[in-house]
Formats: sequence, structure tokens, C-alpha cells
Amino acid sequence: MSAKLSSMDFHPLRADLYLELHSRPFQVIPCHARITHIAVMITPEQRQQQFEHLQKLHRMLGEPWPEQEVSCYEHTIGPLRIRREVHMEFASYTFTNLETSEADPFTETGISPLPDGWLDQLAGTVVGAFHIEVRPSTQDALSELAFMRKYFEGMRLIGSSPQNGAARVLGSFQLHSDQFGRFMVLNHEMSDSQLGRLVQRLMEIETYRLMSLLALPLARDITPRLNDMDQKLATITQSLADNESLDEQALLAELTHIAARIEAYRAHSTFRFSATRAYHQLVLTRLEELREDEVSGHLTISEFMTRRLTPAVKTCEAVGERLEDLSRRVDRASDMMRTRVELAIQSQNQQLLSSMDRRSRIQLMMQHTVEGFSVVAISYYLIGLLKLVLDGLQDTGVIFNKSLILGVAIPVVMVLVFLGIRTIHHRFIRMARRQ
Repeated sequence: MSAKLSSMDFHPLRADLYLELHSRPFQVIPCHARITHIAVMITPEQRQQQFEHLQKLHRMLGEPWPEQEVSCYEHTIGPLRIRREVHMEFASYTFTNLETSEADPFTETGISPLPDGWLDQLAGTVVGAFHIEVRPSTQDALSELAFMRKYFEGMRLIGSSPQNGAARVLGSFQLHSDQFGRFMVLNHEMSDSQLGRLVQRLMEIETYRLMSLLALPLARDITPRLNDMDQKLATITQSLADNESLDEQALLAELTHIAARIEAYRAHSTFRFSATRAYHQLVLTRLEELREDEVSGHLTISEFMTRRLTPAVKTCEAVGERLEDLSRRVDRASDMMRTRVELAIQSQNQQLLSSMDRRSRIQLMMQHTVEGFSVVAISYYLIGLLKLVLDGLQDTGVIFNKSLILGVAIPVVMVLVFLGIRTIHHRFIRMARRQ
């Protein structure tokens, strides 16, 4: 009796995790087929517009249309197979024309069966667009190459024999007069499933190659500005090293401006450079899966990509690393400037404290001087009061020597006043020390 799991608690994403590996199955392509692949960059709004446009295509062809969007949609309508895949920042359309025809290669393509005008109204920005002609091999290598070269408008070709010679692939990796790229696949001994996997890898190599190169114009645009900022930063750093007399506020403002520009470039380019690395890795993986053999007189696709694509990707990576390096250097220069400003402020504060200390000592000396005058003034007024008292006593008839009493009272009063002022002074000093 088999065990049942119906009572167990399942993760809500369990089914999606199983389906993810089967969400983009390889196509099965017959030996004679004409394929057109188009990669279109889209915004979230354009993604919905594209899905509605796909529904419109089904209505135009008299077929039931899909009700819900999926990451990979495939449907065959007569001789036309439609496949749409939605990726992170682009959507790809693969149109396969399965109708038998004796026409020359690229005369009829995968988009030939589409209704007039439908493709022109497709929302988004086209990045990659190319035709693939799949034909059976004649088993004659020389005649095959001569046959294939005729349909690439005299352009230099790149090609190989993938899967240990089971097929032959040639392409130019350039735009032709119809603004599409071109590839030709001659099948020697592949099954329809193997041919579908080979064609899928070719489409992914070309699409991911173009997507990875989107960062190259950005890197070229940023580089001269980085050179300018690098030179300014080097001048500022050298000035700090030479310990010159500097306008710290002006230099800090310049460093802040440089830091702001670097952060703006990083915000604008980080995603694009990261995407370039990811797409480049996908290209390398697909190239390994091709298992190419060399076709005499032609660069293999792997050799071409290594020679042309890898340096471009390395350039983008170098610019990204340079942005990070400049950001770190600006941070260090800013730290040095802030330290320099803080030391200058501390020096000013020390000078200010020294000046305040000198003024305090002068005020203390003045205070002692004023205390001496205060003793005399207070004693003078107290003796005056004592004289008034003695005058009043004399007027009442009391007999005494007023001059003698005043003479004796003057030093006594001055001593008492001095002691009283000193006591008050020391009391305030003790209060200040306790605080």
C-alpha cells in the first residue's frame, strides 16, 4: 500500500519549484524550417501591452487566444509556431515557419506568415532580431560552404560544426540589408529534438551577447568623466600630502561634488554592469554546450566571442571597478580633509581657551585691585556713619574725645572690612570649585 502525503503541510511554492525547471522547454524543430527570433526590451506597462497584442494576433488568425500571461508561451497555428518568453528586462519572440518551400534561404522567414502590420505595432525596444535557416546537409563540405556564403551579402562569416560535426552553423553576427541578422544551420545527423536544442542555444548566444553589450556605450560615456574626476582627486590628494595652505571649505565642497557625481554614475550603471556579467556568463555556458569543431578557414563562434565579446565585457567590469575605487578614494580624501579641519578647529579652540585663561587672570588681578579700592571706599563710608553717630551723641551732652575715637576706629574698620571681603571672596571660590 503506497504512502499518502495528503495530510502533510506543503510549502506554498512547492508546485512552482517543480514547474520552474520545465517552464522553458526546448523546441522540436524539423530539418527544414525558417525561424525568426526577436528580443525586445520592455517596461512593466509594455509587458501588458505585448500580451494584449499577442491576443490580438490570435484573433487575427482566427484562433483562441491565451487568457493569462505565462513566462513561456508556445502555440502552433497552421505552419506558424509562436513562442514568447518573458525575462527580467526583455521578452523574446520566436516565430517558426514550418511550411515546406523551395525558395532560396532568407527569402521566406519565420515572420512571413504573420499578418501585415502586426509586428510593426509590437511594444518595446528591439535589441536583437535575426533569422535562422535550417536545412538538411548535402554531405559535401565544400559545396555546403559555397552554398551558405551566397546568402550573407558578402560579409565575413563565423561558423563551426557543433556537437562533434553533427551539424554545420554559419553566421555573420552583423545586420544585413533587411536589418536582421542571419544564421544558417545545415543538419547532418541530428534528430528534431537535438536540432531544437542547437537552435535554442544559438538564439540564446546571440540574444545574451547583444544584451551583455548594452553596457559598453555607457562605459565609454563614463570613462572620460572618470578621467577628469580622477585628475581632480589626484590634485587634491597631492595638496594634502604637500601640507600646503588650503581652503578647506572649498576643497570639501569639491570632494562632495565629486562624490555626488560618482554616486550618480553608480546608481545609473550598477544594474547594467551587473547584468552584463550575468549575460556574459550565460553566453560562455551556451558556448561550452555547443561542443564546436572548427570549419576550415573560419573562426568558431567561441573564438569570435572570446576575441570580441570578452574584451568588451572586461571594459565594462573595469569601469565598474574604477567607480568603486574612486568612491573609496574620495571617502579617504574626505576623511583626511575632515581630520585636517578638526585639527584646525582644535587648534583654534586651544588658542581661544588660552586667550580666555589670560583674560581670566587679568580680570582676577583687576578684581584684587578693585577689592583694595573697595576696602577704602567702604571704610570711608563706615567712618562717615560713625562720625554722624558721634556727632549725635555730643549734641545730647555726652562728653568724649571724638577725634581720638575716630582715629582709633579707622584702622579697626578697615581691617574688619578687608577680612569680610576676603571671607566672601573665598566663599565664592569654594562654591565654584564644588560646581
